[in-house]
Amino acid sequence: MKNVFSTSFSKIKRLKKPLGIALLVLIAISFAFFIKEGGVKSGVTILLAILAPMIVYSIATNAKFGIIILISLPFFINWILRMNLTSFPLGTVMDGLQALLILGMFIRQKYEPDWSIFKSPISIMIIVWIAYNFLQFINPTAESRLAWLYTIRSVAIVMLTYFIFSYNIRSVSFIRLIIKIWLGLSFFAACYAFKQQHIGFFGFEEAYLYSDPIIMDLLFIGGEWRKFSIFSDPVTFSYNMIIASILCLGLMFGPVSRAKKVILFFLICFFLMNMLYSGTRSAFILFPAALILLVILVFNKKMVFFAGVATVFIMFLIYVPTSNLALYRFQTAFKPSNDASFNVRAINQKRIQPFIQTHPLGGGLGSTGIWGVKFSPGSFLASFPPDSGYVRVAVELGWLGLLLFCILMFIILKTGINNYYLIKDPELKSYCLAMVLIVFAINIGNYPQEALVQFPANIYFYLITALINITYRIDKEYQEKIHMPEDKVLH
Repeated sequence: MKNVFSTSFSKIKRLKKPLGIALLVLIAISFAFFIKEGGVKSGVTILLAILAPMIVYSIATNAKFGIIILISLPFFINWILRMNLTSFPLGTVMDGLQALLILGMFIRQKYEPDWSIFKSPISIMIIVWIAYNFLQFINPTAESRLAWLYTIRSVAIVMLTYFIFSYNIRSVSFIRLIIKIWLGLSFFAACYAFKQQHIGFFGFEEAYLYSDPIIMDLLFIGGEWRKFSIFSDPVTFSYNMIIASILCLGLMFGPVSRAKKVILFFLICFFLMNMLYSGTRSAFILFPAALILLVILVFNKKMVFFAGVATVFIMFLIYVPTSNLALYRFQTAFKPSNDASFNVRAINQKRIQPFIQTHPLGGGLGSTGIWGVKFSPGSFLASFPPDSGYVRVAVELGWLGLLLFCILMFIILKTGINNYYLIKDPELKSYCLAMVLIVFAINIGNYPQEALVQFPANIYFYLITALINITYRIDKEYQEKIHMPEDKVLH
């Protein structure tokens, strides 16, 4: 990473010469002219055209830089599209970025071979899952092959990022950098939602909200708009706030100073407060669920006391009389029988059960939701709203696909819990703990909503999964060095 930046800085210094200054002035004048004639979009297009070759080169030559881009860009894709700065499908940029990193990984395998990343139980199940999704192309009950083509990248190809992370993340310092970027981006998203709640929306956001009556029906509830920050919708925003708060919770159990623990606690409160503004009931139960697993994994007197205090506080929030809309929606999340939307989902799931039971391969990828409406309109599944990650898997990939998916999630959790108890280094142990808690929460959240299909969660879930194994691998290397005979260490 340092080599890339040092080379870049040495080239930038050359621009101080007269020819370089003249070139920069010419570029600035041209840039201003195109913005004047074509507006902000033209300026953004020119800027991207200038930066793209440098970014592609940096990604191709430095995988760490590519990973930083890979975990940063998903936060801003929907925000950029909502601002209408470009009509270019930015999702394909993510596809290209992943392809570059995968290609680079296999090229490096020739010089720095490490095929062990493909041999762990998690890796094997991911490969099985990807293969099963590719076999769906010949599913005889599928309504549309084109729907499969549009869907495969978001449910299977994106999983290859797990191997990118597993191969390239090899040091604690890089994990620290990733977590700092992750928390920084989450904090920005939380601040943006805070601004939406207390100051209001920008003009381009209001244009989006009033562009379709369906959007208004979904997001305007009880005389107040649900907040979505820089993400595609309130659900995606709320789940990312929960993930960030659980990350902070896990980090608090590492070797961090008291001042940093105070900062982490502040971040947890700030993330959870802004999560309430999303009005997403399904997100409200995820943090308490993560706390339950935390108490089980870190069982001691302090944790029991902490759990007791947290339980009393949560019970108070559930039953305290309130006129606050956000708090009221939080309370209804713990009373699902009084939730009309929950009851509708239950009815829909009961209605689809006979289809799932009689179709072991499902109706094919993309047979429900927007792709079902687009590519197989009028079909039975196109009109079915899955409203759940597990239900979508069962409908599109059949009960066999659901079984494979559940096995994958079980292996990830089992591996994470085992690694947490095996890791000796306190810092790595806290990272592994945080990842296990997040995986547990996401799996619960994947039942009432689709938790793994939107940016950035679809990328971060496989980062989280990879870190479960990476932390154990690095700790194992540490322990081997500690117990290595002195003569071998010197050698």
